[in-house]
Amino acid sequence: MLEQKNLTNKKPLTVIGPSVFVNLGDDHAKKIPAKIDTGATSSAIWASDIHIEKDGSLVFSLFGKDSPFYNGKIYRRKDYKVFTVRSAMGEEQIRYRTHFPITINGRRVRVLFSLADRSKNTFPILIGRSTIRGRFLVDVSLPNVKVRPKPKSKSVNFAEFKKDPHKFHQKYVADNKERSK
Repeated sequence: MLEQKNLTNKKPLTVIGPSVFVNLGDDHAKKIPAKIDTGATSSAIWASDIHIEKDGSLVFSLFGKDSPFYNGKIYRRKDYKVFTVRSAMGEEQIRYRTHFPITINGRRVRVLFSLADRSKNTFPILIGRSTIRGRFLVDVSLPNVKVRPKPKSKSVNFAEFKKDPHKFHQKYVADNKERSK
């Protein structure tokens, strides 16, 4: 494990690559691939079946049923926060945040995770700046961790696009926008 001196608090920084394996808590999933994103402020974890019960408890499962890390455990939290996220496309979503302890390269940290559907993402966990600041130094020359390949999404029919771009757009893009409203 490489270390670098941190000039702000004098503790050594642990050097990590652009992606790492993390262990979630003590009794949860082990060796979960996580993307280090220095462009993201906060961290996110794949959660499913998220809802609030009548007593105000946040209830959810980590990962989804089709994930190799899913164990069916239901989490109940009273200590959570709610916030609004605006996508690059301007769409707003309400999300919840709660803490989980994780271990990255032997270093245990308590992380405030945003609960999100990351089922279509390669990495089920995203680690943002607020988690790595003062603890880790990212060396992008280090190799990425090996991740199981995701099933391929539908490929674009370029022949159909070349034949009539407007019709293609109406069929695949405009219809999808209408369905998502």
